[in-house]
Amino acid sequence: MSDLPRKAVTRTAKLAALPLGIAGRATWGLGKRIVGESAEIVGRELQQRTAEQLFKVLGELKGGAMKFGQALSVFESALPEEIAGPYRAALTRLQDAAPPMPTRTVHAVLEERLGADWRDLFEEFEDKPAAAASIGQVHRAVWHDGREVAVKVQYPGAGEALLSDLGQLSRFARLLGPLIPGMDIKPLITELRDRVSEELDYGLEAQAQAAHAEEFTDDPDVVVPAVVHQCEQVLVTEWIDGIPLSEIIADGTPEQRDRAGQLLARFLFSGPARTGLLHADPHPGNFRLLPGGPAGADDWRLGVLDFGTVDRLPGGLPAPIGVSLRMTLDGEAEGVYELLRAEGFVKETIALDPDAVLDYLLPIIEPARVEAFTFTRSWMRGQAARIADPRSPAYQLGKQLNLPPAYLLIHRVTLSTIGVLCQLGATVRLREELQEWLPGFVTEEAQEDLTEEERGVEGLAEGDAG
Repeated sequence: MSDLPRKAVTRTAKLAALPLGIAGRATWGLGKRIVGESAEIVGRELQQRTAEQLFKVLGELKGGAMKFGQALSVFESALPEEIAGPYRAALTRLQDAAPPMPTRTVHAVLEERLGADWRDLFEEFEDKPAAAASIGQVHRAVWHDGREVAVKVQYPGAGEALLSDLGQLSRFARLLGPLIPGMDIKPLITELRDRVSEELDYGLEAQAQAAHAEEFTDDPDVVVPAVVHQCEQVLVTEWIDGIPLSEIIADGTPEQRDRAGQLLARFLFSGPARTGLLHADPHPGNFRLLPGGPAGADDWRLGVLDFGTVDRLPGGLPAPIGVSLRMTLDGEAEGVYELLRAEGFVKETIALDPDAVLDYLLPIIEPARVEAFTFTRSWMRGQAARIADPRSPAYQLGKQLNLPPAYLLIHRVTLSTIGVLCQLGATVRLREELQEWLPGFVTEEAQEDLTEEERGVEGLAEGDAG
């Protein structure tokens, strides 16, 4: 078995076969219909076969193919249920697994990067990988000081494979479009390609993870493993045990789902405010639920892994996001429209009806209108269908809106996180997190009122203590 299918011709052939395979199965389905099998059964078999081939190829190739598959996987909840069913199992497998590279290759990379005596750095090292991702795989080990660690080893040729895959995938992005209604696949692939060099740089990843680990030290809700050692192609971090979020999505209790959802939302909005960085790879394989939250052994904390893709936001999330969200909730159509124009969401050459823009936005931000919102696949499908249906006013208006480059990654991360919340079926107090962490969502006057209210509560507590 090769370390990573690296030859461009081999990878291109595998990826190019995907649309041909889809067309071939459509012909097979038509044949089955002609001989009398029911459309429902044939359709289900067709979707199952398509899902299995698509994600088998993406998983085998790792690199950009797998990265693209992981990015798609969080939008599974937007698919119509009759299509989503067959895809769900394949998508979940892709989030956490890929074929491992041979042990000899792992040892060769460690010897080259850590030195011939690399084994002296570890008390124990497990050759069988604990997890495999798009550009590297993780091995469990014990560092020489006794700490349990995760050793991430980059696949040889990962950079070449990433660029090759994403270039090839972009060529038939239109064929992949129907996988996710309402989503333009090509910009997603372009954005992933733009992030390649950052993700390959374990030095940048170590800096981002160390910043988060320091900020979230002793945090009651979020756990980020500390960085132990880093060099080219190798990253060693502390090990954390926990339940993968993919397992919570499949079999979690309602309490686990709600807690995971609340903490995901908290991390999404608090991370930029506290570190100036946005964790930009929110697929379920990068999160764990750990026991021992603020309420004790039966409570949960969120473990966060993989900081290879981050958005650098020194001032936190841009204030116009919070301001426009607040004004939309308050029904300020003209103010929202002018702010969107100023930020480049509406180009100068285009004129839109402010009330129509407000009508377009309100259903999307429904989770922020109420004290607690239950994210469901049916809600996500409804939003996707509304925006994707050419007969819908929302579709016509959405085509005229623009996504400024500065907001591209923030937009994808927010959508991805919402996708995971819908997979969880979690009930989340989103408004609470927005009030706490999103700049501009609460006016300065209201913020002062909140602070005074908190001071009053503290004063009462001190009085009770006295």
